[in-house]
Amino acid sequence: MPWITRPSRGRGLALVVALLGGAVVSLPAGWWLADTLRWRSPVYCIERPGTLWNGLAPLPAGLTPTCPDSRSYRQEVRDGESQVEQYLAPGWQPLAAAGVLRAKGYVLLDDELMAPDHYSVFMGKALPAELHYTAVRRGDETLITISGGPR
Repeated sequence: MPWITRPSRGRGLALVVALLGGAVVSLPAGWWLADTLRWRSPVYCIERPGTLWNGLAPLPAGLTPTCPDSRSYRQEVRDGESQVEQYLAPGWQPLAAAGVLRAKGYVLLDDELMAPDHYSVFMGKALPAELHYTAVRRGDETLITISGGPR
């Protein structure tokens, strides 16, 4: 008796229906799981890894991507209400990513040194400002946050 036998016509149809049913259930479930895991990942806000501001330019050397821990930020990004990207730079480098933005046409519209270790600037290609750029000293690193409307 062979190990593999051809199923009868009724069993073959049942097998095809079962496989199709499994695909119909597992594809949406897999999509949902992948999306859910993305929002739990530590770099949920970086849509295009290796780039700055969602593909505007290659990521400058020395910047390490990270994302806010805030649940409200996560929800805003998830809902498409805003975009936020965060980077860590070694030492105090408040302008580590600003030069790239300026080279891509964003101009300084208003800036403020809020404290010796907190720099904030509004940038844009037109009024009103499109980006809010902040740099805050965090120990021996600079935490840079770029936020604005979704691109």
